[in-house]
Amino acid sequence: MADEHILVVDDEPDILSLLVYQLSQEGFKVSTAVNGRSAISTARDEHPDCIVLDLMLPGIDGYEVLKTLRRDEGTEDIPILLLTARQEEEERVRGFEYGADDYVTKPFSNRELVLRVKALLRRAKSGPVSAGRGLSVGPVRVDREAHRAFVHDEEMDLTPLEFRLLETLVERRGRVQSRRQLLQAVWETTADIETRTVDMHVARLRTKLGDAGGLIETVRGVGYRFQAVDR
Repeated sequence: MADEHILVVDDEPDILSLLVYQLSQEGFKVSTAVNGRSAISTARDEHPDCIVLDLMLPGIDGYEVLKTLRRDEGTEDIPILLLTARQEEEERVRGFEYGADDYVTKPFSNRELVLRVKALLRRAKSGPVSAGRGLSVGPVRVDREAHRAFVHDEEMDLTPLEFRLLETLVERRGRVQSRRQLLQAVWETTADIETRTVDMHVARLRTKLGDAGGLIETVRGVGYRFQAVDR
């Protein structure tokens, strides 16, 4: 872990100091930023392995930082974990829509935050679910090596997490995947993440699949299944 670099962005000195201390104790190299502009410039200059980003920042807020980093070729694939004091589901969904990989609500457990960061780093470094360049089911095609996905031969605009979710569901097509299984495979964690996180990402993925979104079936009380053949 010692070579991995975390950028922590928060304008509250106490929280910033706590996060720097906790992550440094785990062997990470830690950089900090206290506002949106410095967060963007630091991310571009240093290209950290993961960013812990507070949403409530002075000037440019965390949502704008998130959108900017996801539009930039040099930073678009960096895992980003949001810190938010907001409990409303709508706010979390908005973060996912802009490309966040995960979130933690304040006040947070130090242990949970470190586990989430480690999970994001593992997922970022991990290879495909199984060997093989491509996966294809009906109108959906996943090119693992190029990290691109297509529906009806049109390329989809997916976040890194959405790509891995689609890849996992297609690779395991025909088999029911519980929310817990998807959390472990896609988020690479067994931490107590709300299973609603999975539901929100699946909903976004269905929207991006368009008329092929129905290939992802909801299995009531269990989880999801990607159909083995299209209708």
